[in-house]
Amino acid sequence: MIRDITIGQYYMVDSPIHRLDPRLKLIATFVYVICLFAINDIYTYSFSILVLALVIAASKVPLKFIMRGIKSIFIIIILTAIINVLTTKGTHVLYELGWFTVTMEGVHMAAKMVIRLIMLIVSSSLLTLTTTPIQLTDGIEYLLKPFQKIGVPSHEIAMMMTIALRFIPTLLDETDKIMKAQQARGADFETGGLMQKAKSLVPILVPLFISAFRRADELAMAMEARCYHGGDNRTRMNTMVLQKTDYYAMAVVCLFVVCIFTIMLVM
Repeated sequence: MIRDITIGQYYMVDSPIHRLDPRLKLIATFVYVICLFAINDIYTYSFSILVLALVIAASKVPLKFIMRGIKSIFIIIILTAIINVLTTKGTHVLYELGWFTVTMEGVHMAAKMVIRLIMLIVSSSLLTLTTTPIQLTDGIEYLLKPFQKIGVPSHEIAMMMTIALRFIPTLLDETDKIMKAQQARGADFETGGLMQKAKSLVPILVPLFISAFRRADELAMAMEARCYHGGDNRTRMNTMVLQKTDYYAMAVVCLFVVCIFTIMLVM
């Protein structure tokens, strides 16, 4: 499961999606997520899945690699489906057992939520897989820059978010090393019930937290030793400039939004 988490990783390959401006990719991902919570019928779901599939194909990131991230949240997906099935009321009762009632409406709602959650994870993973941490930092900082007038520290927020994303793969590697070291000493993380597996994770969490705090302290000292003072008078080696392909992609995003709301109104 540790190796299946793909959020925060960067997949190095040359593709049209990789070459897009990070600001545009952040906005496009945000718009896509909003549309996911707005759609509610099979036609808009099908269209959104088709668009996401085309973007994945254009990114040249293997679908198998992207779908690995779904394995890490499989339990959350199952729990989401069960909760929606048991809590959604409806008129077409399929099964009834005591306090719990399974309806056709609940099954439909569970299917929608599962598809929506999978599409949300895939689209978010695609953003980090096709954008380097430095590009993400610059893009987030640029988008938050207008809020500096009301006291929002855009550079600090962008730096914290990027460092958090950057350290996800590092902490996963550290967790894998700790688990292998514990297994070499006779620890068992596979057998037993849910509570037994949860208790077996305690020897992993303690050294993992210690390692995380140590890495954070080392990073803070390294930044301080290099006289890092946030975004004050900061210059960039590579400035972000929108290219012709970025404008084409912007038009595609606008067309996607128009098509989604047109399908919702027509259907």
